[in-house]
Amino acid sequence: MAKDINRIKVVLAEKKRTGKWLAETIGKDPATVSKWCTNSAQPGLETLLEIAHVLEVDVKELINSSKDDVMYIQVVK
Repeated sequence: MAKDINRIKVVLAEKKRTGKWLAETIGKDPATVSKWCTNSAQPGLETLLEIAHVLEVDVKELINSSKDDVMYIQVVK
């Protein structure tokens, strides 16, 4: 099962903005932004920073934590 990498769709909803607005603001195709919002594609780091800037959030808010994926294995001796 694939894990969502980014939280762009969630942050857009929190900011009451649309994918169309984001696409127009950063000069990207709405279909590309839609792919980011569904996590079927990911923006590059520079684009992610630009998205954070226009949404006025820390870039870390746009990415799901990798710590959620950590598995702990108990070693029994």
